[in-house]
Amino acid sequence: MPHFETRRRVRHSAEAMYGLVADVERYPEFLPFCESLVVRARESIRDDSGEKIVLIADMTIGYKLVRETITSRVTLDRPGMEIKSENVAGPFRKMHNVWTFKQLPHGHCEIGFSISYEFRSRALSVLVGGLFDRVFRRFAEAFETRADVIFP
Repeated sequence: MPHFETRRRVRHSAEAMYGLVADVERYPEFLPFCESLVVRARESIRDDSGEKIVLIADMTIGYKLVRETITSRVTLDRPGMEIKSENVAGPFRKMHNVWTFKQLPHGHCEIGFSISYEFRSRALSVLVGGLFDRVFRRFAEAFETRADVIFP
């Protein structure tokens, strides 16, 4: 199963970056290829580590002639400073990604992003599979650029 992982140090707090990534409804404003994002359900759950928010969201991604909607279950874990997303429906047979946010000295943080995925369609895998590393790099850069704009 293809996998992409990156770590980036940014000059913003872990709390600020967590909030930026958790605000999924704003993704179409700055995330490359994201044409729309609609949260269909929102639920609050409690466990031993605290409260988590679980979203069911539809994100439509477009690139040239390819347009797909991905439905994901997104778990926002503010106490654990982690955001997880899993495929519910769409072009993936499996998709799992995790964001982590670690506070560093001087108000900076380290952001971790990892994703593993497998397309349902062999044709789609061949068509766009090779582009995904570049797409995920652009996604990570887009969040950092957005943070620099809204947290000067």
